[in-house]
Amino acid sequence: MKESIYLETSVVSYYSSRPSRDIIVLAHQEITREWWLNAMNQFDVFISEVVIEEASMGDPIAIKKRLESLKDFSHLELNNKVEEMAQIYFNKLNIPEKSIRDAAHLAIACVHNIDYLVTWNCTHIANGEIIKKLIAINKSFDIHTPIICTPEELMGG
Repeated sequence: MKESIYLETSVVSYYSSRPSRDIIVLAHQEITREWWLNAMNQFDVFISEVVIEEASMGDPIAIKKRLESLKDFSHLELNNKVEEMAQIYFNKLNIPEKSIRDAAHLAIACVHNIDYLVTWNCTHIANGEIIKKLIAINKSFDIHTPIICTPEELMGG
């Protein structure tokens, strides 16, 4: 059985967007495209309705590209436990209201026992301080914490 990935929205955004003029963003885009083509087939990849919701925002052409990239992935259920944990993460991790979906991404991956949460969101998800607090919260609720990383950190070797 393959290990599992929860694919957070920032990854598909980097994968499907036009090349950026910002050199750091461009590097992330290129890493993501390489990872998508070479590493992702080694995993069972999951998304959620939260990913679809976020991918459906913004420019219509970009929306179409993002949704096309996501069409073949299985969806994880948004159940009561996910909602409960998302609210706990939102409060205890001090996630701002405008970023409440970040708490949902964390809850979906944790509650569904996913092996890796892959993201480029280093503010509220792939952030050492957040991860440390998340591990402590999950330990107190006896909930699994996935490895949270960027595509670059999950390139294989």
